[in-house]
Amino acid sequence: MSIVIMVGQLILGLSILIILHELGHFLAARAFGIKVEKFYLFFDAWNISLFKFTYKGVEYGIGWLPLGGYVRIAGMIDESMDTDQLAGPPQPWEFRSKPAWQRLIVMLGGVTVNIILGVLIFWVLTMRFGDSYIPNSSAKYGIVPGEIGKKIGLVAGDKIIKINGKDVKRFDDLTSTKVLLENTVFTIKRGSETVSVTIPRTILNDLSDHNIEEFISRIPRSKFIVDSVLPKSNAQKAGLAKGDSIVAINNQPIAFYDELKTELFKDKGKTVDLGVKRNNQVITLKAQVTTDGTLGFAQSKNDLPEVKTIYYGFFGSLPVGASRAWGQFADNAKGLGKIFKGDVKLNKAVSGPVAIANLFGSHIDWVRFWSLVGFLSMALAMMNLLPIPALDGGHAVFLIIEMIKGKALSDKFLERAQIVGFVILVTLMVFVFGNDIVKIIVKK
Repeated sequence: MSIVIMVGQLILGLSILIILHELGHFLAARAFGIKVEKFYLFFDAWNISLFKFTYKGVEYGIGWLPLGGYVRIAGMIDESMDTDQLAGPPQPWEFRSKPAWQRLIVMLGGVTVNIILGVLIFWVLTMRFGDSYIPNSSAKYGIVPGEIGKKIGLVAGDKIIKINGKDVKRFDDLTSTKVLLENTVFTIKRGSETVSVTIPRTILNDLSDHNIEEFISRIPRSKFIVDSVLPKSNAQKAGLAKGDSIVAINNQPIAFYDELKTELFKDKGKTVDLGVKRNNQVITLKAQVTTDGTLGFAQSKNDLPEVKTIYYGFFGSLPVGASRAWGQFADNAKGLGKIFKGDVKLNKAVSGPVAIANLFGSHIDWVRFWSLVGFLSMALAMMNLLPIPALDGGHAVFLIIEMIKGKALSDKFLERAQIVGFVILVTLMVFVFGNDIVKIIVKK
């Protein structure tokens, strides 16, 4: 059932993005009196469709090949490669008969709608839920680095006070794309010393196969007290109770929650001696650690860091939402730049439908769903602007060249460019799908 939910959310999210992207082209074309012949979600390869109907001269349908969608615009060389329509003289309702600036707007219509959608989603999310963050000042016990964080020199308990010389206001900034995508130096308070740690430019290569927690935990280091014990859990069988604090495991002193998790993970599946502080006395309890490295209790919320939320009104949330949307667009562009620079390997940077489905998760969370759709909308906008023939960006480049030259590029050149672009895209799709499959196999 969990797989069905993941796939269902993936199909719904991509369908929303594809339909609205193509709607951008459709509306722009109709605004300039250009005839649109077909509007399809997914591709009806070899004219095979799952569903279709005709309304006011336009064929609407759902294809069987889920690799995107398209609108067929009369008098335009597109992914359908239908060049027969170009044999006769240009007609006033055709794409090729319109001024270059109008055709450019039609080509950018899909990207424009994707950007508007991304801004709208983040605007509504900000208006509804506000802007939540953990103040860096509440991280009084410092950070919990993962394996990747430890490799670059971070130590549990480090207090990161500056990023590239600027004071850290939000703890969340430590794991932000600003840190991971730029040349970043942490200024750290470590005991009585102040040290610097440089984040490697290639860190995304390591993080691509791991959770962000393997860099720095999103939750600051904390002490803990048992708040509740799960019924029939190993914690209950051992005799743990609300208000207890575990101060040792097999005589190994424990002061922080991350130390507890580390020790339990070492002894998963084994029986351990717990040193438990109860009513100012330390007693010893025997507990069986699960194969997951847990006991079965929840820590007190009073030990968790403070979370602040800033709420905005209808208009006040717009610039905040727009900034979040633009940040997603800029991050994708920076990530692409790191690929071209060689800082990040292509197979580490790209993810396909399988990886995206996992991001949606195995249960329905509408906040996560719309946040991911907003992210994908901005990513789709950026990707479509790439100057690759067959993408909107490629068409836009050819139209800009035409506007500069004052003369249209030949149909034969555009046809060949479209074929080259199509081959590039198919190659990328095969690579992305294969990369997803390889990642699954390697993890197993």
